[in-house]
Parts: sequence; C-alpha cells; structure tokens
Amino acid sequence: MKYVSRAAAAAILGILATVPLVGSAEIIEQVLVKVNGDIITKSDLETKQINALRQQTKSDVDLQALQNDAQLRKALAEITPQILVDTIDDLLLMQLGREKGLKLSDEMFNRWLGNLRKEQNLLDDQKFNAALKQEGMTIADLRRNVERQFLIQEVQRQEVGSKLQITEAEAQQYYQFHQQEFVEPASVTLREILIETPAGLEGAAASDAALETATATRTRLSAGEDFAKVAAEASAAPSKANGGLIGPIAVAELSPSLQQTLEKMKPGDITQPLKVSRGYQIIKLETFKPVTVQPFENVRDVVAEKVYNERQRTEVQKFLNRVRSQAIIVWKNDDLKKAYEQHVAAMNAGGGS
Repeated sequence: MKYVSRAAAAAILGILATVPLVGSAEIIEQVLVKVNGDIITKSDLETKQINALRQQTKSDVDLQALQNDAQLRKALAEITPQILVDTIDDLLLMQLGREKGLKLSDEMFNRWLGNLRKEQNLLDDQKFNAALKQEGMTIADLRRNVERQFLIQEVQRQEVGSKLQITEAEAQQYYQFHQQEFVEPASVTLREILIETPAGLEGAAASDAALETATATRTRLSAGEDFAKVAAEASAAPSKANGGLIGPIAVAELSPSLQQTLEKMKPGDITQPLKVSRGYQIIKLETFKPVTVQPFENVRDVVAEKVYNERQRTEVQKFLNRVRSQAIIVWKNDDLKKAYEQHVAAMNAGGGS
C-alpha cells in the first residue's frame, strides 16, 4: 500500500471530468464498454488513469503540473490504450476464473493480509486502518482487489504456466545467446591501513603528521612485517578487527582513483600512502578476479527460470488473443475502441505488450 497525498489526484480527477478522453469531442458516456455483459464505466477508467499518472510521476507537484489541458491530453493519449487492454484482459480472465469456480478462501486472504501488514509495519490496527483510509479503501475493497489478482494469476497458471515444459536444449540455447546476463563482474580482495589525522592539529600540520606516521607504517611493511598484524595495531579503520581485510568487492564499486591505482598492481603489491578524507590509507591487493562468465552448470536454474518467464509471456499473449477473439466486446465510444484495437494490433506485431 502506497502513502500518497490525494489532493493532486483529486485535482486531476476534476480535470478528467472536463477534458475529452483520447480525443473524443463529447463527454464520454457512463458505460464505456461491455465485455461479455460485464461493464467498464467512465469512473473505472478514470481511477486507473489517475493510478497510472501517479506511477509515472514522482511527486504531487508533478501531478499538479498536468493541470495544463494540453499536457494532460498528451499524457492520457499515451497511457489510455494500455489501460484499456489491461482492464479488458483482466476482466476476461476474472470471468474465466469465475466459470472455473475459483475463489479466494478466507484462509488465503488472511494469510496474505498478515504478510502484508508485517512487511509494511502495519501490525497495529490503528495504523492499518489509517493506511486503508489514506487509500480511500475499506477491508472489503482490499479483499476484492486481492481476489481479482488471485483469479487472474490462477487462470494464467492453469491455462498457461502449468503446461509449459522447458527442455535442456532450450535452456542451453538461451545461455549461449545471452551469456552477458551471467557475467560475474571483476572483483578484488584488499587489506587496508588507515592513519587518521591526529586530533589537536589542523590544516597542513595535521596532514603532515598523518603522512609521517603513514610513511613509517609503510616502511614497516616494506621491511617484511605482516600486513594483517600491522593493520591490527596501527589502523583506525573498523577493518582492523579483521587484519584490514575488505571484500571481495566489485571493482566498479571502488572510487575511480582507486580503480586506476589497482590497475597497475598485482596481488601482493602494496600502495604508498594515499590521501583520503580522514588521513592516509595504505592498500594491499590480496586477490584480483577478472570478469568471468559463469558456467552453465552454475546458473542452470536461473536460465530455466528466464526461459520459462519469456515463454510464459509469449504464451499468455497467445492465450489472451484467443480469449479476446471469443469475447463479445461492445463499445460505447468509437475513439476508445479505435485506441484499443490499434494497441492490440501493435502488441501482436511487436510480439508483446
């Protein structure tokens, strides 16, 4: 559940009531379309439009900016076709779910609700009820939304997901053509010694004192003293508890200057004192692991899941096309019908949504 101020949404709703949707020259009728007898109303569409606008904007200030009619028309023209497709598809899947006798049990809903309240830190009844009120919902509204999603997902699982079988050959082929998805980035293991600028000194004097101590510490290391032992004795970094050990850490996560320094080093090399914000740091490169492609055996399950998800998206679209072709869809607005049909055609031409 999302905590969002409703003031801007209310303002947008007021504009939606006066701005023609998808270029219509007249105010849209209350019933926009009938799908196998079930209706989608103007208020249904407006609610989904507002939610879509919320998701696209980062703040209520952005929503308020859409009070310009031209900006709002443009935004609506971009989001409405997909909203229509999603709304009709969801309705068709819910109808199938009801035909199959699917139902969200009290036990399933209560389990879902318990998990939600725990994840969102809403175990306190007062906070939970306030969150519902913030969203303009009742517990009955919430249950209807959850049951709607349950029906949609269960129909997709029964009609598509449960019938998919991913072969070893398909997984291997996907791996061969998408190896960039299974790359382990370059990483290093380091040891560090941090010499802080001494308290009581400022400016150049503090920096010079820290550098002198760091240089003396570096001399001890050059003489053969164990880096981990010296770090435990002299370092001011929390890593001193582990002998200065850091990592493994991805090279990309290091500062650009440190990356440049490490490029010139090999395992076992130790830097000269490096100026940092807190003083001076001495780094030892323990290990370097270059960019590597993980072998298929190590990512077999991940590959199978990716192939499954890709196949499922394709098969779900094929299934929805069949369901749409068998549905009786009666439009009450020609502009919305045109927007819907063009978007479906574009989805099919592009192989997805």
